[in-house]
This record gives sequence, structure tokens and C-alpha cells, in this order.
Amino acid sequence: MLTADQLLAGSHEVTEVEIPQALLGVEPVTDRRVRLRPLSIDDLRLINRAAHDNDELTAALMVQRALVEPVLSAQQVNAMSAGLLQFLLDEVNGLSGIHVSEQELGEAMQDPLAQASIRLAREFGWTPEEIGELTMGQVLMHLQMLPTPTDEYNA
Repeated sequence: MLTADQLLAGSHEVTEVEIPQALLGVEPVTDRRVRLRPLSIDDLRLINRAAHDNDELTAALMVQRALVEPVLSAQQVNAMSAGLLQFLLDEVNGLSGIHVSEQELGEAMQDPLAQASIRLAREFGWTPEEIGELTMGQVLMHLQMLPTPTDEYNA
């Protein structure tokens, strides 16, 4: 049986990744390595709260949180070329065990419980942890308190 330390060991691993020269521009760079770590559940919750529904910001924050060396601000990551950001995001996803296709992600976001969680977060400003603590009855009660989408358009 695995121990708790063995289960958590992978979350502290730092991996060196070599960036292809083509993504760095025309000037040759001899050492093209960066150090990345996998994202934790806490990282993903923080990113989700900060980015809301902005996919570009989500990608930039994921890379920014995973970069161990060099340390970059979110603004610096946003200034990267799209190709470099996509390359690093793919590496971060691989290290973090996040291998979700666009289709799978789209299907997950259509789940009624996911939609309810998103709506409660938007309307009440609740965190994923707070929503996760609600019972199904509480979720339904709070959803009933919200105006329906048609009410919002008629207001």
C-alpha cells in the first residue's frame, strides 16, 4: 500500500525542459532549458478563480505558476509568443497529468452540475471550496433564488 508521502512525492518534482530554438527567435541561445513543476489542485483553484472564463489568461497563469526557473510575472508570460506559451502549456499539462482534449473539456463544461457551480460562483462570488461544501439541496435552493436567464434579459 502506498504511503501519503509516496502519493505526494510527484507534486514536488522539478523537471528541466528544453525549449526548441525556433520558439525563441533568430538569435541562437546555448542553454534553452527552463525548470517546471506540476500544478497542484490549489494552483488550479487559484487559477480558476483568477481567470474566470478567460482561456488565454488561464493558460498564462498555468505556465506562470509552473515555472520554477526563471521566475516570471503573469505580465511577462503574457508577453511570450503564442507558440512558446503553447509549448510550455503542453509541458505543464503533461507534468501535471492534465491530458484533456478540447472535446472532453467542452463536454465537462456542459455538465449541469458544472454549469450550476459556475453560475453560483459568478452570482455569489463563492470559491470552488465553498460550492463543494454545499449539499445538492442547498445548490438547488440557491439556484432557485437567482433570476432565470430570460428574467435577466427582460430587466
